[in-house]
Amino acid sequence: MGTDVLSLRMDHELLERLRRHAARRGMSVQDYVLRTLMRDDFDERFQTAVEETEKFYGPA
Repeated sequence: MGTDVLSLRMDHELLERLRRHAARRGMSVQDYVLRTLMRDDFDERFQTAVEETEKFYGPA
């Protein structure tokens, strides 16, 4: 699996908030942002799967 580069432009206040959140978890800002994006993507895919299951079987 290869990697690509994503460049973001953000204001100083947002970057500092991200640095604080990442530091609390002992992570780099890059790792923190990637983990957050992956978690959000998982949550969205999971919700879609639940909705599709409910369409097929009906609500619980």
